[in-house]
Amino acid sequence: KFVFNAQRKIENIVPVVRNDAHMLIEECMIMANVSAALMLEKHQAPALFRVHDKPDADRLASFIAYLGEIGVPHRITDDAAPADFTDVVSKTRQRPDQELIQTMLLRSMKQAIYDGDNVGHFGLALDAYAHFTSPIRRYPDLVVHRALKALIGKGKNKQKVSGAKAYTTEEIEQLGEQCSMTERRADDATRDVADWLKCEFMQDHVGDSFEGVVASVTGFGLFVRLTEYHIDGLVHITSLGDDYYHYDDVKQMLVGESGSRSFRLGDALRLAKLLNREPP
Repeated sequence: KFVFNAQRKIENIVPVVRNDAHMLIEECMIMANVSAALMLEKHQAPALFRVHDKPDADRLASFIAYLGEIGVPHRITDDAAPADFTDVVSKTRQRPDQELIQTMLLRSMKQAIYDGDNVGHFGLALDAYAHFTSPIRRYPDLVVHRALKALIGKGKNKQKVSGAKAYTTEEIEQLGEQCSMTERRADDATRDVADWLKCEFMQDHVGDSFEGVVASVTGFGLFVRLTEYHIDGLVHITSLGDDYYHYDDVKQMLVGESGSRSFRLGDALRLAKLLNREPP
Protein backbone atom coordinates (compact mmCIF):
# COMPACT_ATOMS: atom_id res chain seq x y z
CA LYS A 1 0.00 0.00 0.00
CA PHE A 2 2.80 2.41 0.83
CA VAL A 3 4.60 1.74 -2.46
CA PHE A 4 1.35 2.05 -4.40
CA ASN A 5 0.58 5.45 -2.87
CA ALA A 6 4.13 6.65 -3.49
CA GLN A 7 3.86 5.72 -7.16
CA ARG A 8 0.51 7.48 -7.49
CA LYS A 9 2.03 10.68 -6.12
CA ILE A 10 5.25 10.54 -8.12
CA GLU A 11 3.93 13.11 -10.60
CA ASN A 12 3.60 15.65 -7.78
CA ILE A 13 7.34 15.55 -7.04
CA VAL A 14 9.03 18.67 -8.36
CA PRO A 15 12.62 19.97 -8.09
CA VAL A 16 13.40 22.30 -5.19
CA VAL A 17 14.10 25.84 -6.36
CA ARG A 18 16.83 27.67 -4.46
CA ASN A 19 15.63 30.99 -3.07
CA ASP A 20 17.42 33.91 -1.40
CA ALA A 21 17.19 32.30 2.05
CA HIS A 22 18.95 29.14 0.80
CA MET A 23 21.72 31.16 -0.83
CA LEU A 24 22.20 33.35 2.25
CA ILE A 25 22.61 30.29 4.48
CA GLU A 26 25.03 28.70 2.01
CA GLU A 27 27.17 31.85 1.91
CA CYS A 28 27.29 31.96 5.71
CA MET A 29 28.35 28.31 5.86
CA ILE A 30 31.10 28.88 3.31
CA MET A 31 32.42 31.89 5.22
CA ALA A 32 32.46 29.88 8.47
CA ASN A 33 34.43 27.12 6.73
CA VAL A 34 36.87 29.63 5.28
CA SER A 35 37.35 31.31 8.68
CA ALA A 36 38.08 27.96 10.33
CA ALA A 37 40.63 27.07 7.63
CA LEU A 38 42.36 30.46 7.88
CA MET A 39 42.55 30.13 11.66
CA LEU A 40 44.23 26.74 11.40
CA GLU A 41 46.60 27.92 8.69
CA LYS A 42 47.54 31.07 10.61
CA HIS A 43 48.65 29.01 13.60
CA GLN A 44 50.14 26.22 11.44
CA ALA A 45 48.00 23.70 13.30
CA PRO A 46 47.88 20.23 11.68
CA ALA A 47 44.29 19.63 10.53
CA LEU A 48 42.24 18.45 7.56
CA PHE A 49 41.61 20.94 4.80
CA ARG A 50 39.13 20.37 1.99
CA VAL A 51 41.37 20.75 -1.06
CA HIS A 52 40.50 20.80 -4.73
CA ASP A 53 43.43 21.01 -7.12
CA LYS A 54 43.43 22.47 -10.63
CA PRO A 55 42.19 20.30 -13.53
CA ASP A 56 44.81 18.14 -15.22
CA ALA A 57 45.80 18.84 -18.81
CA ASP A 58 44.09 15.84 -20.45
CA ARG A 59 40.68 16.41 -18.91
CA LEU A 60 40.91 20.11 -19.62
CA ALA A 61 41.75 19.47 -23.27
CA SER A 62 38.78 17.11 -23.61
CA PHE A 63 36.41 19.70 -22.15
CA ILE A 64 37.76 22.43 -24.41
CA ALA A 65 37.27 20.15 -27.41
CA TYR A 66 33.71 19.40 -26.27
CA LEU A 67 32.86 23.10 -26.00
CA GLY A 68 34.20 23.60 -29.51
CA GLU A 69 32.05 20.76 -30.83
CA ILE A 70 28.83 22.25 -29.46
CA GLY A 71 29.76 25.83 -30.37
CA VAL A 72 30.12 27.37 -26.91
CA PRO A 73 32.49 30.37 -26.82
CA HIS A 74 34.87 30.38 -23.86
CA ARG A 75 38.16 31.73 -22.55
CA ILE A 76 39.44 28.53 -20.91
CA THR A 77 43.15 27.90 -21.50
CA ASP A 78 45.75 25.49 -20.11
CA ASP A 79 46.10 27.84 -17.14
CA ALA A 80 42.37 28.28 -16.57
CA ALA A 81 40.98 30.17 -13.59
CA PRO A 82 37.72 29.32 -11.76
CA ALA A 83 36.11 32.44 -13.23
CA ASP A 84 36.61 31.00 -16.74
CA PHE A 85 34.44 28.00 -15.87
CA THR A 86 31.85 30.24 -14.20
CA ASP A 87 31.69 32.21 -17.44
CA VAL A 88 30.81 29.04 -19.38
CA VAL A 89 28.01 28.24 -16.90
CA SER A 90 26.62 31.78 -17.28
CA LYS A 91 26.72 31.67 -21.09
CA THR A 92 24.91 28.32 -21.27
CA ARG A 93 22.28 28.93 -18.59
CA GLN A 94 19.42 29.24 -21.10
CA ARG A 95 20.45 26.34 -23.33
CA PRO A 96 18.33 23.16 -23.30
CA ASP A 97 21.51 21.10 -22.81
CA GLN A 98 22.83 23.21 -19.92
CA GLU A 99 22.68 20.30 -17.47
CA LEU A 100 24.80 18.15 -19.77
CA ILE A 101 27.34 20.96 -20.22
CA GLN A 102 27.62 21.35 -16.46
CA THR A 103 28.06 17.58 -16.10
CA MET A 104 30.91 17.64 -18.63
CA LEU A 105 32.43 20.59 -16.79
CA LEU A 106 32.40 18.65 -13.51
CA ARG A 107 33.98 15.64 -15.22
CA SER A 108 36.88 17.85 -16.28
CA MET A 109 37.64 18.67 -12.66
CA LYS A 110 39.71 16.72 -10.18
CA GLN A 111 38.00 15.18 -7.17
CA ALA A 112 38.12 17.16 -3.95
CA ILE A 113 39.87 15.36 -1.10
CA TYR A 114 40.83 15.84 2.55
CA ASP A 115 44.47 16.67 3.11
CA GLY A 116 46.73 18.31 5.64
CA ASP A 117 48.51 20.25 2.89
CA ASN A 118 46.35 23.23 1.97
CA VAL A 119 46.53 23.83 -1.79
CA GLY A 120 43.24 25.74 -1.89
CA HIS A 121 39.87 24.91 -3.39
CA PHE A 122 39.80 25.50 -7.15
CA GLY A 123 36.08 24.85 -7.59
CA LEU A 124 35.11 27.45 -4.99
CA ALA A 125 37.95 29.82 -5.95
CA LEU A 126 39.14 29.89 -2.33
CA ASP A 127 42.68 29.87 -0.94
CA ALA A 128 41.66 27.98 2.19
CA TYR A 129 38.63 25.82 2.98
CA ALA A 130 37.77 23.29 5.70
CA HIS A 131 34.61 21.38 6.60
CA PHE A 132 33.61 22.91 9.91
CA THR A 133 29.96 24.03 9.92
CA SER A 134 27.45 22.59 12.38
CA PRO A 135 25.74 20.22 12.64
CA ILE A 136 28.80 18.00 12.38
CA ARG A 137 28.07 15.55 9.55
CA ARG A 138 31.50 14.10 8.77
CA TYR A 139 34.50 12.88 10.71
CA PRO A 140 36.69 15.61 9.09
CA ASP A 141 34.34 18.17 10.68
CA LEU A 142 35.10 16.66 14.06
CA VAL A 143 38.85 16.76 13.38
CA VAL A 144 38.62 20.48 12.55
CA HIS A 145 36.59 21.19 15.70
CA ARG A 146 39.09 19.32 17.88
CA ALA A 147 42.06 21.15 16.31
CA LEU A 148 40.39 24.54 16.80
CA LYS A 149 39.59 23.72 20.43
CA ALA A 150 43.24 22.81 20.97
CA LEU A 151 44.21 26.25 19.64
CA ILE A 152 41.70 27.91 21.98
CA GLY A 153 43.11 26.01 24.93
CA LYS A 154 46.65 26.94 23.92
CA GLY A 155 45.67 30.58 23.95
CA LYS A 156 44.39 30.26 27.50
CA ASN A 157 47.66 29.13 29.03
CA LYS A 158 47.03 25.48 28.11
CA GLN A 159 43.62 25.50 29.78
CA LYS A 160 41.89 22.17 29.23
CA VAL A 161 39.11 22.55 26.64
CA SER A 162 36.62 19.71 26.33
CA GLY A 163 37.05 17.78 23.09
CA ALA A 164 40.35 19.43 22.17
CA LYS A 165 43.09 17.49 20.42
CA ALA A 166 46.36 18.74 18.96
CA TYR A 167 47.05 16.39 16.05
CA THR A 168 50.46 15.47 14.70
CA THR A 169 51.32 15.76 11.02
CA GLU A 170 51.49 11.98 10.73
CA GLU A 171 48.00 11.58 12.24
CA ILE A 172 46.54 14.13 9.83
CA GLU A 173 48.15 12.42 6.85
CA GLN A 174 46.58 9.10 7.82
CA LEU A 175 43.21 10.69 8.54
CA GLY A 176 43.22 12.48 5.18
CA GLU A 177 43.73 9.23 3.29
CA GLN A 178 41.15 7.37 5.40
CA CYS A 179 38.46 10.06 5.17
CA SER A 180 38.95 10.56 1.43
CA MET A 181 38.65 6.80 0.88
CA THR A 182 35.51 6.42 2.98
CA GLU A 183 33.94 9.42 1.23
CA ARG A 184 34.50 7.80 -2.18
CA ARG A 185 33.10 4.53 -0.85
CA ALA A 186 29.97 6.30 0.45
CA ASP A 187 29.53 8.10 -2.89
CA ASP A 188 29.78 4.77 -4.73
CA ALA A 189 27.15 3.25 -2.44
CA THR A 190 24.87 6.24 -2.98
CA ARG A 191 25.16 5.92 -6.75
CA ASP A 192 24.47 2.17 -6.59
CA VAL A 193 21.29 2.76 -4.59
CA ALA A 194 20.19 5.61 -6.87
CA ASP A 195 20.75 3.44 -9.95
CA TRP A 196 18.73 0.62 -8.40
CA LEU A 197 15.84 2.97 -7.57
CA LYS A 198 15.90 4.44 -11.08
CA CYS A 199 15.67 0.97 -12.60
CA GLU A 200 12.82 0.11 -10.23
CA PHE A 201 10.99 3.29 -11.23
CA MET A 202 11.49 2.73 -14.97
CA GLN A 203 9.99 -0.77 -14.76
CA ASP A 204 6.57 0.89 -15.00
CA HIS A 205 7.59 2.67 -18.22
CA VAL A 206 8.74 -0.25 -20.34
CA GLY A 207 7.41 0.31 -23.87
CA ASP A 208 6.99 4.09 -23.42
CA SER A 209 8.60 6.71 -25.66
CA PHE A 210 10.75 9.55 -24.35
CA GLU A 211 12.58 12.69 -25.34
CA GLY A 212 16.26 12.61 -24.42
CA VAL A 213 19.73 14.02 -25.03
CA VAL A 214 22.99 12.18 -25.70
CA ALA A 215 24.92 12.36 -22.41
CA SER A 216 27.89 10.16 -23.36
CA VAL A 217 29.26 8.44 -26.44
CA THR A 218 31.31 5.23 -26.36
CA GLY A 219 32.47 2.64 -28.83
CA PHE A 220 29.58 0.36 -27.88
CA GLY A 221 26.74 2.87 -27.99
CA LEU A 222 25.13 5.99 -26.57
CA PHE A 223 24.09 6.90 -23.06
CA VAL A 224 20.95 8.99 -23.36
CA ARG A 225 19.57 11.14 -20.54
CA LEU A 226 15.77 11.24 -20.43
CA THR A 227 14.68 14.87 -20.40
CA GLU A 228 11.68 14.32 -18.13
CA TYR A 229 13.28 12.13 -15.48
CA HIS A 230 17.02 12.91 -15.77
CA ILE A 231 17.79 9.20 -15.91
CA ASP A 232 20.56 7.85 -18.14
CA GLY A 233 20.18 4.69 -20.19
CA LEU A 234 22.20 2.83 -22.81
CA VAL A 235 21.26 2.66 -26.47
CA HIS A 236 23.52 -0.18 -27.61
CA ILE A 237 25.25 0.28 -30.95
CA THR A 238 23.55 -2.87 -32.27
CA SER A 239 20.20 -1.11 -31.79
CA LEU A 240 21.23 1.43 -34.42
CA GLY A 241 20.42 -0.98 -37.22
CA ASP A 242 20.15 1.53 -40.06
CA ASP A 243 23.94 1.74 -40.60
CA TYR A 244 27.36 0.54 -39.41
CA TYR A 245 28.78 3.10 -36.98
CA HIS A 246 32.38 4.05 -36.19
CA TYR A 247 33.42 5.72 -32.94
CA ASP A 248 35.35 9.01 -33.20
CA ASP A 249 36.98 9.45 -29.78
CA VAL A 250 38.31 12.92 -30.61
CA LYS A 251 34.93 14.39 -31.53
CA GLN A 252 33.07 12.11 -29.10
CA MET A 253 30.62 10.88 -31.72
CA LEU A 254 29.38 7.83 -33.62
CA VAL A 255 29.51 8.27 -37.38
CA GLY A 256 27.53 6.13 -39.79
CA GLU A 257 29.61 4.44 -42.50
CA SER A 258 27.27 5.76 -45.20
CA GLY A 259 27.71 9.29 -43.85
CA SER A 260 23.98 9.87 -43.65
CA ARG A 261 23.74 9.94 -39.87
CA SER A 262 25.83 10.58 -36.77
CA PHE A 263 25.36 10.92 -33.03
CA ARG A 264 27.30 13.30 -30.78
CA LEU A 265 27.16 14.72 -27.27
CA GLY A 266 24.19 17.00 -26.75
CA ASP A 267 22.12 15.67 -29.67
CA ALA A 268 18.38 15.61 -28.95
CA LEU A 269 16.78 12.22 -29.57
CA ARG A 270 13.39 10.60 -29.36
CA LEU A 271 13.49 7.09 -27.97
CA ALA A 272 10.71 5.14 -29.64
CA LYS A 273 10.44 2.40 -27.03
CA LEU A 274 12.07 1.57 -23.73
CA LEU A 275 13.21 -2.05 -23.68
CA ASN A 276 13.42 -4.32 -20.63
CA ARG A 277 16.40 -6.45 -21.66
CA GLU A 278 20.18 -6.62 -21.57
CA PRO A 279 22.08 -5.40 -24.66
CA PRO A 280 23.36 -8.16 -27.01
